[in-house]
Amino acid sequence: MQKPNLSFGQMWNLSFGFFGVQIAYALQSANISRIFATLGADPHSLSFFWVLPPLMGMIVQPIVGSMSDKTWCKWGRRKPYLYVGAIVAVIVMALLPNSGSFDMTVKAALAFGAIMLMLLDTSINMAMQPFKMMVGDMVNEEQKTKAYSIQSLLCNAGSLVGYLFPYIFTWVGVQSVAPEGQIPDSVTWSFYIGAIILILCVLYTGAKVKEWNPEEYAAYNGIEKQDDEPKQNLLQLLVSAPKAFWQIGLVQFFCWFAFLYMWTYTTGGIAEQVWGTTDTASQEYQAAGDWTGVLFAVQAIGSILWAMVLPMIKKTKVAYSLSLVLGAVGFISTAYITNQYVLFGSFLLIGCAWAAMLAMPFAMLTNSLSGKAMGSYLGLFNCTICLPQIVASLVGGLILGLVGGDVVDGVQTGQIAMLVVAGVALLLGAVAVFGIKVKRE
Repeated sequence: MQKPNLSFGQMWNLSFGFFGVQIAYALQSANISRIFATLGADPHSLSFFWVLPPLMGMIVQPIVGSMSDKTWCKWGRRKPYLYVGAIVAVIVMALLPNSGSFDMTVKAALAFGAIMLMLLDTSINMAMQPFKMMVGDMVNEEQKTKAYSIQSLLCNAGSLVGYLFPYIFTWVGVQSVAPEGQIPDSVTWSFYIGAIILILCVLYTGAKVKEWNPEEYAAYNGIEKQDDEPKQNLLQLLVSAPKAFWQIGLVQFFCWFAFLYMWTYTTGGIAEQVWGTTDTASQEYQAAGDWTGVLFAVQAIGSILWAMVLPMIKKTKVAYSLSLVLGAVGFISTAYITNQYVLFGSFLLIGCAWAAMLAMPFAMLTNSLSGKAMGSYLGLFNCTICLPQIVASLVGGLILGLVGGDVVDGVQTGQIAMLVVAGVALLLGAVAVFGIKVKRE
């Protein structure tokens, strides 16, 4: 049975909650290093806190997918996980920015913050996955590209809002400086407002979307036919994976290794490079933290613009490699820029790499698969996003010690050098692209 065509409004409602979820994710990405540095984390150990988000993504996303496949209740199939994830995220977003306000020691505050970060990323992943699954469940093949385009638009819009929130709050007069060891009000209120928007967006999608019952779902998705296919466990699927899976995975390693360092070291790097400070309690450092959100928003704009250009480049590997080279130029150029506005050019170029990373790997991988076990392979492919971030987090302090400057007042200077390392990683990824051979197996 053919899935029915959906109106634009129905497809919009399917993904609208993603706008709120992405605000939460953007706030996490742009502010975690700033929060932990403000709490007193040493730059050498800063990257260790970034182990938690990808680790939780590797664990949570496959579990939510597997469990929701078997869930049927009056609230729906995917929506119960959406609700649980959103509620936990809202609670954690209220607690995380207050990690330094409970009269705890520095170590206790950092430990509390780490636990909150782990819970935040777990809940965001739990709330994020159902949106992708509902589009897959309920949208027919002809409309799927349009539906995911709407989801991508809402995703980028949410990122822009989340990245800019601290800067906007500072601009309207909310304090961006706090006593040593405490998080500024501009960041705290960004998380509060982000949490409110998140739950409202999720409730809107929950109210507007009615998932199919088991009989309708089986009829529309050909479940009986799928059940007749031979089952393989994940290890067996990995052993029989097409070569392109591993070849694209190598490129993914260099790409996500690079972006982990952008998220981790941009605030500290530009605080020293542009504002001339390493003092995390200073107004200049917090201004650099606000500006990091602006730069990440510029990167999102660059990604949207470059995504329009990519289809015009006929050779996929050329488009992919060129995008990564442009991103590398953007990263490396940051080491030579001392003007906060000139950095816009760098982050527009970094957005080119981001646009390719979101689109090219999945397009090339799915073209190499026959269609059998597609979902399982995409779940496994998520590890090529998470594992490089974990590796980068674990070796970040060591690399900073090698490429950074002197230690001043217990703080490692030269964090901007880590963005140069990110640029070199993208150049290696650009070379590895030409080793990809897409052949349907």
